[in-house]
Amino acid sequence: MFGKAYEAQCQATKFAPSSAHHESQALALFSLALGSFCIGTSEFASMGIIQLYAEDFGIDIPTATNAITGYAFGVVLGAPLATLVAARLNRRTLLLCLMALWVVGNVLSSMASNIGLFAAARFISGVPQGAYFGAGAVVAAYFFGADRAGKAFALVMTGLTIATIFGSPLATFLGQTLGWRNTYLAMAALGAVALLALFLFVPRTDALHGGSVFHELSGLRRWNVWAIIVVAALGISSIFAVYAFIGPLVTDVVQLDQSTIPLTLGVFGVGMTVGNAVGGQLADTFAFRGLILGYGITLILLVILSCFGTNAWVFMPCLFGVGAAMMAAIPTIQVRMTHFAPEAPTLMGAMNLAALNVANALGAWGGGLVIAAGYSVLFSPLAGFVLTAAGLLVYFIALPRSASVVQA
Repeated sequence: MFGKAYEAQCQATKFAPSSAHHESQALALFSLALGSFCIGTSEFASMGIIQLYAEDFGIDIPTATNAITGYAFGVVLGAPLATLVAARLNRRTLLLCLMALWVVGNVLSSMASNIGLFAAARFISGVPQGAYFGAGAVVAAYFFGADRAGKAFALVMTGLTIATIFGSPLATFLGQTLGWRNTYLAMAALGAVALLALFLFVPRTDALHGGSVFHELSGLRRWNVWAIIVVAALGISSIFAVYAFIGPLVTDVVQLDQSTIPLTLGVFGVGMTVGNAVGGQLADTFAFRGLILGYGITLILLVILSCFGTNAWVFMPCLFGVGAAMMAAIPTIQVRMTHFAPEAPTLMGAMNLAALNVANALGAWGGGLVIAAGYSVLFSPLAGFVLTAAGLLVYFIALPRSASVVQA
């Protein structure tokens, strides 16, 4: 999956995946997941506390989504740029640099005095994300083996999905009780712990050395790589058309108390974690089945949510279902991207996260347009429906024609 050069390195090193000590391997994988937990907490907590910083800055909710969009653009631009600039760096060194930059971005977020500076700080916080997941996927695959790439990527993503269960709700609660600025300071402190863990536990080995910029860039010459990036960017956006407006949905639509927002975020997060685990298995077994099932089920749930979401007994299961169905598709996207461009595994991982954050921006933007047009926030999921349906349509038109796809 990662090309002959990478496999040769794995075979040549004494610290080969098959001979790695179980304890050191577990600590290294835990460090990767802890870093992704921090990143996921920071990303999703911004949506849970959107009402808090909007009020502090004296702006409305649609304007406040500029901070979410700023973070997403940081990922979109930073993912390929950071990966290419650091192409020859050892993946361990790259992970350390990226986590350090992430800590700085969150400290700056806590200090912002207006929405412009806050959006800029969120942009800086987003720059390391895509490259972190790309490099993390390579390190995880080093331990798991190339034939279990879906499970390897799902493990790195597990930190992010667990962040939606515990990290984001706790960060939201912290913002509600101690102020939203302390949310970002607390995340920066946890990021420093993750930085130390990566330094201590990710092995120093030549097998994790980077490659040439030319090899990484060559993956972008393939049309099927760009096709699946479009499929991901459009399709995954529906999860953010819901998640970005979780606060107003809970308080204004379902008429629940603000204190239930962290619980609601946790329900969403449990769904995402379950979907991620299932998606890792599907990605290693089937070509595109995880994507088709995930997108299709999500479309059905979005309609139910928009029609009957005022009822808490409908709202909560739909949140769980949307999170689970959409996350089940993401490991498939990663595995297929790397299958299409095996010589550029780090860049493909980074581009996957970039696509997901284009989805983040599209979902928040689409939902914001619905609200700005005077419609209830309950209809923001319909913006996601349109985008996910477009992504599924692109898949059916473009990707089955690829000679690389054996079966769907």
